[in-house]
Amino acid sequence: MQFTDAVTIAGTRLREDGYLVVDARIARTGVQTYLGSEVGRPDLQTVDVYRPESEVFNTDAMASFAHRPVTDDHPNVAVTADNWKTFSVGQTDGDIKRDGDFLRVPLMIADGATIQKVLKEDKRELSAGYGCELKWGAGVTPDGLKFDATQTNIRANHVAVVKRGRAGKDVRIGDSASNWGIAPITYAHDKENIMTTRTVMVDGLSVETTDQGAQAIDKLQKDVARLIADSAKKEDENSQKMAKKDADLSALQAKLDDALGKVLDQAAVDKLVADRVALEATAAQIAKDVKPLGLSDAALKAAVVKAKLGDKLPAERLADQAYIDARFDILAEDAGKTTDTFRDARITPPGQRTAAPANMSDAQRLRQQAFDGLLHFDQTGSELQAN
Repeated sequence: MQFTDAVTIAGTRLREDGYLVVDARIARTGVQTYLGSEVGRPDLQTVDVYRPESEVFNTDAMASFAHRPVTDDHPNVAVTADNWKTFSVGQTDGDIKRDGDFLRVPLMIADGATIQKVLKEDKRELSAGYGCELKWGAGVTPDGLKFDATQTNIRANHVAVVKRGRAGKDVRIGDSASNWGIAPITYAHDKENIMTTRTVMVDGLSVETTDQGAQAIDKLQKDVARLIADSAKKEDENSQKMAKKDADLSALQAKLDDALGKVLDQAAVDKLVADRVALEATAAQIAKDVKPLGLSDAALKAAVVKAKLGDKLPAERLADQAYIDARFDILAEDAGKTTDTFRDARITPPGQRTAAPANMSDAQRLRQQAFDGLLHFDQTGSELQAN
């Protein structure tokens, strides 16, 4: 868990090279009070945290404050080798000592602009940014102070130059803590009258407000973040639904196109079958001895023309498919012209009819006479008189 503590800058001096040297008491033992919402206990208004001597003056804890970067306000992230050039304006010394209940941390500020803020703009507090483990468990200090949890494994990250809170350092220690960690609070009168301020980030801007205001802002920011996340989720769901609808429409279109293709293919097949049947019927009418089995349309036409006109056609004509197609069409047209003997006889006057052949048999002659008599009666209404 990340914490911050602050003290007022004192014992400063400018070196001949312009650097500002500070000898500050940066951390102390004892009990400090924090907001429950900041230490993972929103069910509690405040939490008293004990920092025992054994932890503050632990060899590793003290060593962790040596050669740490000094920053102008707390950065939003921990200072590391990757961002040191971005945030660092100075550095702590390695001579870390105990000073009563405090930890004395000498440091040097090298950045000219930050030095001017300290000297001329009353930016007069130092705030240690550190991490620790918080062990929960109620207890009483050797001095008789009650506490709810204990800080252990304290490890420094940086020391920040910060402004004093507007309500005064007696009200709020650790201004700007919200940028990096959790700061303790002190009271103007008693625990029933908590008067604290905090600096929070709103759309990239630092806003100083009370703890209650900070909690309200934090809630609003979380609500906004949740609404944005919900909106993004719904937009993603809508996009997925639209994509599925598009996919379904594409699938339906594919099925429709396939069905239409099959209908057209079947119609084409039916036409080919009908054309072939008609061709074979015409071929049989022209040359009934030609067998169509195994012959293509072109080969069948050539076989019919050859069977009908082969002796009359030069060989090169039989090899010319366009000529074969044309002659086949002519033969088909002539084959369609059938002779109707009865119709011809009815429209031919009796005096112009051809005489029956002399070599007819008696039976044939009798049938011809009967036919002539029937035709004469039909045309004149009187019976034909025998010669």
